[in-house]
Amino acid sequence: MSDAITNILLVGVGGQGILLASEILSEAFMLAGFDVKKSEIHGMSQRGGSVVSHVRYGREVFSPIVPEGEGDILFGFEILETYRSLPLLKKGGTVVANDLRIQPPSVLLGQEPYPEGLPEQIRAQFPDFLLVDGQKLAAEAGNPRAANTVLLGAVSKRLDIAEEYWLKALEKMVPAKALEINRTAFRLGRNL
Repeated sequence: MSDAITNILLVGVGGQGILLASEILSEAFMLAGFDVKKSEIHGMSQRGGSVVSHVRYGREVFSPIVPEGEGDILFGFEILETYRSLPLLKKGGTVVANDLRIQPPSVLLGQEPYPEGLPEQIRAQFPDFLLVDGQKLAAEAGNPRAANTVLLGAVSKRLDIAEEYWLKALEKMVPAKALEINRTAFRLGRNL
């Protein structure tokens, strides 16, 4: 095991399942034998505000905060929040984002338009970019609310962690009644 630390940032809007996704990520890394640190920053998250979760793993990790410009993977649950968080990534970083637009208050109040062309702008800066239709795949799995697990599956392919650890983490963190749908959602994302 190298001394390298992998830095993952999860960004989106409150209520999208970001904190559950960061718990599952952390659990999978711990099951795989890594040291893990995690931190969340909630900006009015219960009212649809921004949420950022930092997850860092490696042989030995001392701080839960990913320094700006050092993120390896940006895991975005909403496209504008993903775009806003690009400065957190290092050059050559990976972006996996949900193709979802949630209108921020300034757009809802008519103060400004929702920015156009965000996927193209992200891809221009970070060629390793995967845009996922999380809602569509989650609906295929049986519940549109499982989009976070679809995205987790897509991100899991970018990390060198065996699938068994991901599935064990899902079993541990997801309520039993929702487990089968979440397993299906995870596999749909992983197979993209």
